[in-house]
Amino acid sequence: MSVTTGLFYLFSAILLASAFRVITTRNPVHAVLYLVLTFFQASMIWMLLRAEFLSLTLVLVYVGAVMVLFLFVVMMLDVNIEEMRLGFWKHFPLAAVLGVLIIVEMSAVLLGGFRVSDEPKVVTALANTGSQISNSKELGKLLYTQYLYPLEVATAILLVGMIAAIALTLRQRKDSKAIDAGAQVKVRAKDRMIVVKLAATQPALPIEATETPSVGNQA
Repeated sequence: MSVTTGLFYLFSAILLASAFRVITTRNPVHAVLYLVLTFFQASMIWMLLRAEFLSLTLVLVYVGAVMVLFLFVVMMLDVNIEEMRLGFWKHFPLAAVLGVLIIVEMSAVLLGGFRVSDEPKVVTALANTGSQISNSKELGKLLYTQYLYPLEVATAILLVGMIAAIALTLRQRKDSKAIDAGAQVKVRAKDRMIVVKLAATQPALPIEATETPSVGNQA
């Protein structure tokens, strides 16, 4: 067994263990952290397959951005674990059937034509000739030559989406309540309370009627 094959089995074992812990752990924060570990192991496997661009993209995009966002959202939510697990056994038979079906399909694909020791023909040919080709360099050449116009269209769409998101965030809504700190500092004491004179709703009673009888008169 070569070093590459041993590392492949090691990374695959850690990936399967961490993926299993994602769906079995009780704490959502721990599940997100296990998912980060799963992505790291998948990135290392892609690196072994000489797909360094996909490997780095997985780390930068999913681990560095998406999973960090998931972690913040999960930590901010007040998730009640006990209520979420009330219907676990109710849906367990259907989930078990789907899981077994997925395992059978993956086993049929992997055991039928996948071999770890078999290297791609292109990689073998390049190894024999001694030339080194960078996937990132070749992908960059392909994007900025043959697919230049689709790339510009995609970047323009993303730019429009980003500008629209900023505009929707900064717009002033009528139903939103905000406090202006500058207006609070400039306020004066006489502006905090306004005395308004209102007309009496009932006529005032005579003074004799409002006076209470003395103790001697009551006796």
